[in-house]
Amino acid sequence: MQFLWTALLSNFLFLSSHWETDFERARQSAQSEHKLILLNFSGSDWCGPCIRLHKDIFDNSSFTQYANDHLVLVNADFPRLKKHKLPEDLQKKNDQLADKYDKDGIFPLTLLITPDGKVIKKWEGNPQTTPETFVSQIKALEDASK
Repeated sequence: MQFLWTALLSNFLFLSSHWETDFERARQSAQSEHKLILLNFSGSDWCGPCIRLHKDIFDNSSFTQYANDHLVLVNADFPRLKKHKLPEDLQKKNDQLADKYDKDGIFPLTLLITPDGKVIKKWEGNPQTTPETFVSQIKALEDASK
């Protein structure tokens, strides 16, 4: 029984990715680890395409395995329901990120960014692709940026 719980927990930890909410901390990590940043603007409690993007691509094992080794993930969430309201300081940081990277208020918006803040690729809306193809696109961009 102990083995089963250990196996299930290991599988869950391996398949899940850590999404940072502090862009500056993510930028520092990306700099020190020589990784690119994947920044996603989402509306977790109101935006259907955002929810599908997370479910279909970001929660898929093909993506999480790649992301854990190659990317620093940042989620700038803009929930609308009062019960999901963000702390004031986090909302302010997300607003500042949107002012810089999502001036048109597109949801979802996903950006591949260098540690110094240069946008390499922008996906507006849900990419409508498989997780494997999405990872292939990122790999090609990562290779080209080296």
